[in-house]
Amino acid sequence: MKALTYEGPRQISYQDRPDPALPGPDGAIVRVTAAGICGSDLHIYAGHGFVPGAGYGVGHEAVGEIVELGPQARGFAVGDRVLVAASAGCDSCAQCRAGIVTACARHPLPVDACYGLGGSLAGCQAQLLAVPHAAGNLAKLPDEVSDTAAVVLTDNAPTGWYGARRARIAPGDTVVVIGLGPVGLMAVQSAFAMGAARVLGVDLLAERRERAAELGAEPVDADDPKQAIRDMLHGGADVAIEAVGADATVKLAISAVGHGGRVSVIGVSHNRAYPFHLMAAQVKDLEFHIGLCSIQYELPALLKLTAGGRLRPEAVVTHHLPMSEGPDAYRMFAERADGVGKIVLDPSR
Repeated sequence: MKALTYEGPRQISYQDRPDPALPGPDGAIVRVTAAGICGSDLHIYAGHGFVPGAGYGVGHEAVGEIVELGPQARGFAVGDRVLVAASAGCDSCAQCRAGIVTACARHPLPVDACYGLGGSLAGCQAQLLAVPHAAGNLAKLPDEVSDTAAVVLTDNAPTGWYGARRARIAPGDTVVVIGLGPVGLMAVQSAFAMGAARVLGVDLLAERRERAAELGAEPVDADDPKQAIRDMLHGGADVAIEAVGADATVKLAISAVGHGGRVSVIGVSHNRAYPFHLMAAQVKDLEFHIGLCSIQYELPALLKLTAGGRLRPEAVVTHHLPMSEGPDAYRMFAERADGVGKIVLDPSR
């Protein structure tokens, strides 16, 4: 089969790889029909992977068709159209059975639970993918959900929804979304689906602010976004969702909410000592949440909302490219070239 592999900093290769074997009696082999490049893939592309070395398959977003099933795999059949949740659980511990795969008792380390990190799970940017414990790590796709929408549902949409849900957005709330990549744009959609009256969008890139505006958000285009938010909302927001993971944007999220405000951080940060101003938070009566999304927990609601037209995950996709152009696609994505937002790859080409 063909697949994309990491060969070193800023080096992605399109090459032949061995076809995967069935990963146990309850596993499945999926023929991938669409795969996504995620912002977190850029950590690996830049040379900041979870494991040393190179030569491993990349990517953790895939949609496809089951071509082989283990004899103990339940709930699926060969030929089913499915999406692959970005992180895999063991499907046997209590946490995974409840859909909370980020708390899996058997695979607590990301390298063993997420595809394409160089650990035990191969990358999804490939023509064939081995999926362990199919019952817990695959989801059947309704006919109303396109492959393009489904790729976004493997990771970006659930993460944006998770951030909004944990912020407890209620009808009439004012919301600020900071970082308008695919996850942030899905947070914008999620906030409106939960009843937000107004959603403001903050990003340095004008084209991202424009995409958020197309989804109904009010773009914040100012040298001082903190003051602009206060002026637009006559004070602070009820909720701020941070989808970047940088110290400066977390600080902005905290300052963007008013008294009793709620901050939800879904951007991935590597800072082990963030300077949290506890007194300011205490005076503001702030609620602060940060965490990692368990895709399986969020998917049932998101599949229904997408099939019913309440969410449009496909709206965040800007480019469809052959997987054979994967090296160029990574370069384009890293450089934010050509107005790129979300890239979906076709493994058949």
